[in-house]
This record gives sequence, C-alpha cells and structure tokens, in this order.
Amino acid sequence: MSATLFVFRPPPGWSATADAARELGLHVAGQPLSRIETVGWAAPDPSSFDAILVGSANVFRHGGEGLAQLTRLPVFAVGETTAATARAAGFAVERVGSGGLQTLLDGMQPARSRFLRLCGERRVPLAAPSGTAIVERVVYRAVDLPVERETRDQLAKGGVVVLHSGETARHFVAESTRLAIDRAKLTLVLIGPRLLERVGEGWRAVHIAPSADESALLASAEILCKEPNGADGEAHSADQAD
Repeated sequence: MSATLFVFRPPPGWSATADAARELGLHVAGQPLSRIETVGWAAPDPSSFDAILVGSANVFRHGGEGLAQLTRLPVFAVGETTAATARAAGFAVERVGSGGLQTLLDGMQPARSRFLRLCGERRVPLAAPSGTAIVERVVYRAVDLPVERETRDQLAKGGVVVLHSGETARHFVAESTRLAIDRAKLTLVLIGPRLLERVGEGWRAVHIAPSADESALLASAEILCKEPNGADGEAHSADQAD
C-alpha cells in the first residue's frame, strides 16, 4: 500500500499539486497552511528601474492593480512557475533562475543597475551585487493557518510531506512541534536545499528534489510513496524553491 502524500502549500497551488499527485496514483492528504492576501501598495515610477525582480508567483496572483503600471519592465523570475505567471499577467520575462534570487543576481553579466523587487512581507534577504540597487515593494502577505484535527490525525500515521517553500516549511515544523507530531514517521521532500535549515532534524528522512520544479518534486515523492523503503537515506542536492 502506498504511503500518504501530504501537501501544505497555499491555494491555488495546493489544488494543482494535489491533482497532479492523484494523476500519479498517490493518496493525497494535507491542507493549505497559509492563505495569501493582497496588501495596499503604490507602484513607483517605472522609469526609475531597469527590471523587476520576483521570487514568487504570488506577486502576479495577488499584486493587484498596481502591476498594470509596471508591464513595460522586464521580469527576472526565480523559476519557471513564477515566469509563467508573469507572462500570463502581461509581462515579458528576460531571465529565469534555477537556484534562487541571490544566485540569479550573482550570475548576471553584465549586471542590471536598478531593480524593483516585488515581494511578500516575509522574504529572503538579498545582497545586491556591486553597482546594483534593489528597491523593495511588498505587494502581498501570507497568513498562517493551523493544522486541522483531521490532518493531525493523518500525520500521526506517517507518510511523505512535500514542501514547496521556506515559509511553508517553517510553519509546518512549528505546527508539528506544537501538536507533538512524531517526526520519525514522516519523510520530507524539499524543493531546494535552502529549506534544510528550516526543517531541522528528527524526521524519518529528508530528501531534496533533483531540480526546483513541481514535476521533479512530485517524481521524488512518488518513488518514496510507492516504495516505502526508499524513504530512508540522505538528502540529495537541488535548487531553491520557486
């Protein structure tokens, strides 16, 4: 019998991941552990910037009306999911990363000099390369949600947990501690190595998807769900979450 796959990302990603996992024949449980809200913000003069730097598709899903004033600026996106969402919102994507925003910034040759970073209230701090300025505008926030009783009871039986972002990992670990959930019964699959510092120790095993995208994450989870012995072992290298 296959192990249960737990998904905890916010909507609409939760349903997309759950549907894709079910198509693989997996039994899906879990719930969104946060909801995303738009915050009030004023779009700056686009002529003051060379490009937009974005680390989450939530910017384009929840950024609101201010985004329409910035479509003339090219987007530097953290990954393919964010890039696709940017294009759907009417933006041109100039570059797509695979190892996080910092890696994307550090790898630019020549470097852009003026970035507008659209982001959430909780975000990864960035070190601007020499000669580069980054101005931040917060356009959304994530509101944490508690683990429900049904989800807690299912987690107590064990399974495989996929974690798509550092914030989801942080809150899942906090809820697991609060509810005294037995970590030794759960195998984690992380979308990138930067999540390792968020999850800590004590889990049955921790694995990292071979690349930082949904298909690779679910492919790793499928193996672990269908071959329970494969849940043991060390994590493998990969990229940062999108």
